[in-house]
Amino acid sequence: MQLKCVAIDDEPLALELLQEYISRFPQLKLLHTFDDAISGVELLRNTKVDLLFIDINMPDISGIDLVRSLQDKPLIIFTTAHKQFAVEGFELDAVDYLLKPFSLARFIKGCNKAYELYNFRNSAEVSDHLFIKTGYEQQKVLYDEILYVEATGNYVSFVLKDKTILSRSTFVEATSLLPADKFVRVHRSYIVAVNKNNKVERHQVTIGKVTVPVSEAYSGNLAAALKK
Repeated sequence: MQLKCVAIDDEPLALELLQEYISRFPQLKLLHTFDDAISGVELLRNTKVDLLFIDINMPDISGIDLVRSLQDKPLIIFTTAHKQFAVEGFELDAVDYLLKPFSLARFIKGCNKAYELYNFRNSAEVSDHLFIKTGYEQQKVLYDEILYVEATGNYVSFVLKDKTILSRSTFVEATSLLPADKFVRVHRSYIVAVNKNNKVERHQVTIGKVTVPVSEAYSGNLAAALKK
């Protein structure tokens, strides 16, 4: 199986290098390259893309802003010469952050992460449960039991109908465990079950007796999920 990918970078040499590296990773199929972000938006909104390689600092629109504008986001690998954007990039659940100039070995490492995450997400979507790490144990939980997930310091709280399970994992790891058709990220610290929302407002959703904030950056995610 190959992941359909797109590469966007305003630097011609960087784009050529990406094409070369992609051609040497057999699990990738390059659909198109773009030397500006605006030209790539239409394809991304109308074509099923599994993985997007995108520069951050571009003249028309930044790679981060482009990713935020997408309702159905592919897996993202940011490629940039500016390390100061790393935190903001990972807040968008980027699979990896390649700092230019990056080697073929470093590129392959990022692609392997993307390939494994893609396979995991697709296998999760045909299941009805997940296993949550709690210390040295793994606890089986049905997707239908989960109301929302919250990042709390170095832990992630899985809030169920009758209890809360605390897991020492990253928020990106938690996101990868949850099928995209059942859960949606609404805030840098919250993921909610799509069908458990009792009330949806502009900046918050109500689940049972709990109110969960919805940030501007993720409001489009919720709107798109509710339309499906």
